[in-house]
Amino acid sequence: MEAATDPTVTRTPAVRLRGLCKTFGEKVAVDRLDLEVQEGEFFGFLGPNGAGKSTTIKMMCGLLEPDAGDASVLGVDVAKEPLVVRRSIGVLPEEIATYERLTPLELLAFVGRLHGLAADAVANRSNQLLDLMELAEADRRKMVLDFSMGMRKKVALACALVHGPRVLFLDEPFNGIDAVTVRAIRDVLQDAVARGVTIFFSSHILELVERLCTRIAIITHGKLRVCGTLDGIRAQMQRAPETSLEDMFVDLAGGVRAESRGLEFLG
Repeated sequence: MEAATDPTVTRTPAVRLRGLCKTFGEKVAVDRLDLEVQEGEFFGFLGPNGAGKSTTIKMMCGLLEPDAGDASVLGVDVAKEPLVVRRSIGVLPEEIATYERLTPLELLAFVGRLHGLAADAVANRSNQLLDLMELAEADRRKMVLDFSMGMRKKVALACALVHGPRVLFLDEPFNGIDAVTVRAIRDVLQDAVARGVTIFFSSHILELVERLCTRIAIITHGKLRVCGTLDGIRAQMQRAPETSLEDMFVDLAGGVRAESRGLEFLG
């Protein structure tokens, strides 16, 4: 007989930030950020340019040291045990920097072996991933140097997934790619979440965030402004049920509507 589950027991969050701070000179990039993301969430992390999104992601991945506060992934302190954290995460940065004179299969073999996977396991996983990414067989033996941005994104995402991460950090994964590639990557990500992977997703494509994410956080000037489901954010901001994420985001980010700027010469 199975033991009964205690409903009062709380699970360790996939990501937890407490008082996270980072400054660059006089610029406060991240300002005492508190945040929790539960396992299996597709979590949207939004903000205008310069809000501190990429800086936060770098600190969560152990690529940047915070000035104050702490970050943990699956209960492991990123600053104290960065290698343990890196074994359990996958990262797709906004700016892709990789070994361009390798083919996708060579690059995946390299990444997989770094994570301690056997050669045959890497080969099997690589072909499964590239099938999902809809990368043609002929392209798998071409150098990444010759690829378009969309093809590079597919390969980079495959590299982030090949070792079977439990948490995936994505920084603007859909920038500069066509609708067909967006759909292929979107389907892979939704399948990953269905299998229990946690996705921490930063993007300026608000329609995709609205469609994909179970919860959303919006930051401005390094500070958390709102966090919750889309309906929860509407309630926090006292907005009507039909209010779009875009409208709420623009209001929080301090946007100015075009008609208030003049430009009488345009028509």
